[in-house]
Amino acid sequence: DAEVDDLCKMIGLGGLKYYLLKVDPKKRMMFNPEESIELNGNTGPFIQYAYARIQSLLRKGSIEKHGENLDILEEEREIIKLLMDAPKVLEEASKNLAPSVIANYLYELVKTYNHFYQNVKILNEENAELISMRLKISDNVAKVIRNYFKLLGIRVPAKM
Repeated sequence: DAEVDDLCKMIGLGGLKYYLLKVDPKKRMMFNPEESIELNGNTGPFIQYAYARIQSLLRKGSIEKHGENLDILEEEREIIKLLMDAPKVLEEASKNLAPSVIANYLYELVKTYNHFYQNVKILNEENAELISMRLKISDNVAKVIRNYFKLLGIRVPAKM
């Protein structure tokens, strides 16, 4: 019961904080409590769920050293590009005092990752090096989610 209560608080508070922080501080907004806790769309729970899903993948598979000359798919390339943008996003958000930059970047990252997750074999791939590379990409996405959500004051669950 305590674990379920903690998870409910984490998701509820995450949804509320994210809903408020995703809007540019210079703009007006109207708070919608139901929208803030939805599992789909630009919401905190959507991003928390992606993090929990990645943790589940990482528990089932292991990251080994992978080959240097693997062909990467367009879906993987898009995620890698977004991951490489992470430091610039943080710099822009801090320079402009705009946490919404971080929030909206995370949404784009998770939306791109979900497309990858739905369309590319990860654990069911036959090539062990590809599995390892895809798990490493997933792990890096999870690290960015965890660290950037921490900056926003939002916790992420290992399970949902």
